[in-house]
Amino acid sequence: MSFFTGSMRQHIDGHKELTSKSTVKVVEAGNLVYIPLINMDSTKVEVLVKEGDLVKVGTKVAIRNDHFKVPMFSSVSGVVKANAKVMHTSLKPVEHIVIENDGQYLQQAPLSPLDHKVATKQELVDFMMNAGIVGCGGAGFPTYIKYSGECNIHTLIINGVECEPYLTSDYAMMHENLDLMFTGISAMLKMCGAKTAKLCIKVTKKEFIQQLKDMATNYQNIEVVSVPDVYPMGWERTLVSQVTKLKYEKLPSEVGIIVNNATTAIEFARALSTGMPIIEKYVTVAGDGVKNCCNVKVKTGTKASEIIEACGGYTSENVLLIAGGPMMGKTITNDQFVIHSYAGALTVLKNNPVVSMACLRCGKCSDHCPSGLQPVRIVNAEKVKDIDSLVKLDVASCVECGLCTYMCPSKLDVTEGVRRAKRYMALAKK
Repeated sequence: MSFFTGSMRQHIDGHKELTSKSTVKVVEAGNLVYIPLINMDSTKVEVLVKEGDLVKVGTKVAIRNDHFKVPMFSSVSGVVKANAKVMHTSLKPVEHIVIENDGQYLQQAPLSPLDHKVATKQELVDFMMNAGIVGCGGAGFPTYIKYSGECNIHTLIINGVECEPYLTSDYAMMHENLDLMFTGISAMLKMCGAKTAKLCIKVTKKEFIQQLKDMATNYQNIEVVSVPDVYPMGWERTLVSQVTKLKYEKLPSEVGIIVNNATTAIEFARALSTGMPIIEKYVTVAGDGVKNCCNVKVKTGTKASEIIEACGGYTSENVLLIAGGPMMGKTITNDQFVIHSYAGALTVLKNNPVVSMACLRCGKCSDHCPSGLQPVRIVNAEKVKDIDSLVKLDVASCVECGLCTYMCPSKLDVTEGVRRAKRYMALAKK
């Protein structure tokens, strides 16, 4: 990371008004749901059911069982069908467990509820692991890992910033589950031993911030903090710097901090109170490529095509369907992928042509890179396959936030160029 950095952030048009005031729409699961046999990029998954087995809502059907343990659960009741390879948000076909939905939604809680006030730290960590709680901000990282062992944590940061354009699903989730959110934060505080939790919300949500502050008076160690309306304020390195002024190399724990998404805290609290894993998701569906923008509540394993249809369908035959937000999400060539436990949005944009020109060498991509990198130099080094320069330019530190592309006056897709450089580096190491 460069010592000489620019603003490393930018206010961008969020288009949040498209969904922030709308009622959450319930989209029923179809005849078939698909449980992806992947967590993050790992497909080292042990399948626990076979074709013909009867399952219920909450039945554990598989588990990632390598250096991480992440169980996977059915979101409907019904019969297990043959596995199928289906497109995934990782941009590759992945094996999925196919379940024929019987429409009855009979439940089988895989865990007994647990009172965080009397549970030990280890009991809470084990519960979080066995409930399959993962980072709901988009990464899907197994959350229990952050709380395992001796943490030496002084501050827990709860990320409710939701800085991606269009996305308001976290906001809707928080708004409808305030009690659960504060319960989840309290449990996480006990797990990490921190003195304080800082619940971070964009400064523009003044009424909501006041509502949260009123609730926080009932919790001695939870503080509500307003942060600037800039992108990428929701990235943990930017958020940690804003809230604590601390810097770190790789992980926030290096400086005594854990960061978790607000939805993750809610899902953890729900699991503690019911014994049920993440089987439903709030998802923002927005953009000029879909007829009815709204937040939806869907069962995990529901296909994107079914959700788009429930939102009125596409407005054009030529659209970009993005799993996630327009900055960090991934454009996928078909709508057969499904919503999984850490999905949060479907952004649908009309595929309007972009006219680009040669790089002006203005430096805006470097000035605004939150990782302090030099994106245009990385792109140029990748073009000539200069591996030594890519190492020196620290290409692996790119978080693919998309801000370099957004800021480029030449309309170049700088982010995609940096992604290519990262892929080239990964292949070169093999």
